[in-house]
Amino acid sequence: MLLVIDVGNTNTVLGLIDGDDIVHTFRISTRVNQTTDEYGLIYLQLLGLHGLGAPDVDGAIMSSVVPSALYSMEKACRRYLDVQPLVVGRKLKTGMKVRTDNPREVGADRIVNAIGAVARWGGPIIVVDFGTATTLDCVNAKAEYVGGAIAPGFKISEDALFARTAKLPRVEVERPPRAIGTNTVHAMQSGLFYGYVGLVDGLAERCRRELDPAAKVVATGGFATLVASESQVIEEVDPYLTLRGLALLFARNQA
Repeated sequence: MLLVIDVGNTNTVLGLIDGDDIVHTFRISTRVNQTTDEYGLIYLQLLGLHGLGAPDVDGAIMSSVVPSALYSMEKACRRYLDVQPLVVGRKLKTGMKVRTDNPREVGADRIVNAIGAVARWGGPIIVVDFGTATTLDCVNAKAEYVGGAIAPGFKISEDALFARTAKLPRVEVERPPRAIGTNTVHAMQSGLFYGYVGLVDGLAERCRRELDPAAKVVATGGFATLVASESQVIEEVDPYLTLRGLALLFARNQA
């Protein structure tokens, strides 16, 4: 099986892929001070939950937006799983041209999402990824990555609202009963949820007008399903798009 690892700012998502099927997924906190041995034990424990072990993993690939966490996770793959992981950004063949001012600035996860989306739906396409930050990534009809937008994520917005106001409580990010909140919690949830839906729809519509009016809008990430339930522009949701993109990159670099 192939182990795919997406290291995000807040969480790291791992997946085990057998052929074209994602058979197991795991989500752990991203911690920059974890040692190689600690990550190695995490790998083995997660595999053990499903009666698997190191011999069941015959390949690995990872993308990371947290360079300080990458070293230990990569070394743990070698030491505990006996596989040398491919790392996105290290001269891997992506099959996708990046048409931005400085391609080196584009996060590995954004390219991986674009590759997964084009493989599944084709271009032109816009990928909305709900992570610590919310990113919109645009791919044209020639399957070229042309840029996008970056906005504060749901949790960043919630944390800022709580931290910078004296009387407002911390609330869970969820869809409120109505847009007009009749208590403080529902009023905050309304502002966070419907305000965020408006932000995403507005950005996606502007990107689509500049990219191609026929561009499909798809979503991935932790809050994708929640936002898509109210969004007017999101057409498809794939929570594991990044993992599928990583598997495609692994296959392209085996020749």
